[in-house]
Amino acid sequence: MSCPDQPGQLLNWFLSSLCVPRARKLWSSRRPRTRRNLLLGTACAIYLGFLVSQAGRASAPHGGRARQGPHWSRATAEAPFPEIPLDGTLAPPEAQGNGTTLQPNNVVYITLRSKRSKPASIRGTVKPKRRKKYALASQAPGPGALVGPSLRPQEAARAAEAEVAGHVRGGNLAQAGERPWGWRQGLGARGGDADVQGPRAGGSNIRIYSESAPSWLSGDDIGRMRLLADGAVAGLQPAWPGGRARLLLLEGTGRPAAPACGPSPCGLLKQPLDMSEVFAFHLDRILGLNRTLPCVSRKSEFIQDGRPCPFILWDSSLSPTSNETHSSLKLTWGTYQQLLKQKCWQNGRVPKPEWGCTEIHHHEWSKMALFDFLLQIYNRLDTNCCGFRPRKEDACVQSGRRLKCENQDAVALAHIVQRKQDPRHLVFIDNQGFFDRSEDNLNFKLLEGIKEFPESAVSVLKSQHLRQKLLQSLFLDKVYWESQGGRQGIEKLIDVVEQRARILLTYINAHGAKVLPMNE
Repeated sequence: MSCPDQPGQLLNWFLSSLCVPRARKLWSSRRPRTRRNLLLGTACAIYLGFLVSQAGRASAPHGGRARQGPHWSRATAEAPFPEIPLDGTLAPPEAQGNGTTLQPNNVVYITLRSKRSKPASIRGTVKPKRRKKYALASQAPGPGALVGPSLRPQEAARAAEAEVAGHVRGGNLAQAGERPWGWRQGLGARGGDADVQGPRAGGSNIRIYSESAPSWLSGDDIGRMRLLADGAVAGLQPAWPGGRARLLLLEGTGRPAAPACGPSPCGLLKQPLDMSEVFAFHLDRILGLNRTLPCVSRKSEFIQDGRPCPFILWDSSLSPTSNETHSSLKLTWGTYQQLLKQKCWQNGRVPKPEWGCTEIHHHEWSKMALFDFLLQIYNRLDTNCCGFRPRKEDACVQSGRRLKCENQDAVALAHIVQRKQDPRHLVFIDNQGFFDRSEDNLNFKLLEGIKEFPESAVSVLKSQHLRQKLLQSLFLDKVYWESQGGRQGIEKLIDVVEQRARILLTYINAHGAKVLPMNE
């Protein structure tokens, strides 16, 4: 029995200790019940009854407090409940085996959310705190702001409403749910030197808010991107007979000078479905490959309904290509595999004539394979779609090439292009990537025969900065950024590429492939 610490409780405890033993002795002893003993026993009984009544009155407010809600004081109503977590972790006790639930009295269970909402894919590349430093002001940014994705409210609203643009290839656009497109007649859309479209007003579509552009984009890249995005159009002509692509002749000369179509620079304007060309250009620069031509997204008055199209710099220094494979040299899959085994021109070694080597350096194939796998580009190394399950809309199915996978060694490679002055290195053209290819349908045939991978690209994939760099780089192209739904749409594309990068790194480790510097 513990001794109470309050003064009133101490007095009650003292009197009770005196009355209880005496009352017990009075009724149990054989002594005569004198008048003094009777008076003392009666007083003790009265006091014990008083204690019992006080105990009952003290317990009454606890039972009726729920019914006296309007009479609570403001301090009581505003008192916090530190023992109740605010994250929904407090839940009722589990049911017993007989189906009943044990619920103690005077306990109220509060559940804010049945389950905490989590993203479908946890991204481990950029922490939220690091993303905040790329936020821009709602008004015109100052010159000291960092280059990065815009987080302004109006762009966030556009990103929430817009969906990621589809990347469907092939001829049957009606099955894919894509609107048909075509060239708008009139508007001076003709060849020649007449003024067709004036320079853009309201600022450049290549936005750089810091003192310098991202380090992976050279000064030549920025100059040519501005020329493609903002240059006035002086003429329009077909890129090749019977093709739907058009060459836009641009006025003026870019600084630095850009490859020209005659006296003026020009660019290849492709259809809206080829918007992945812009993503491919920025990914190529970030990985340190530098094998694609500068490309931006541009809205043209010559496109019906004004949808943006990829606009690629026309480079007249490329070697002539054949009409069948669009390649500057003829290669089959079997010949290509033999070249990979010979490692032509690696370490400065001059190949022997019987090896059958071409002028292309061995490392170029490794760069192309890595680049094509991340974007799942099949129209170079797997033109018949033999390494994955194509859709009905894919060009290989439309043309019937899918049925010719029995003798793969005889299948010709396509879009293998060099420069006239630099035949050792490849130029990646027609970079039509696919972001809707599931993980169980990736084309691993693109990596067949590759035993080495470029160190510059692999280091970027391992550094977990790929997302940050892609956001910074793609933000420069205002038209492309908005056409993909802002940051929300861009991040969906980056999610796909990041997942493929993790699969590629696992493939490199599992197959014991070497990672070598390829900066020659």
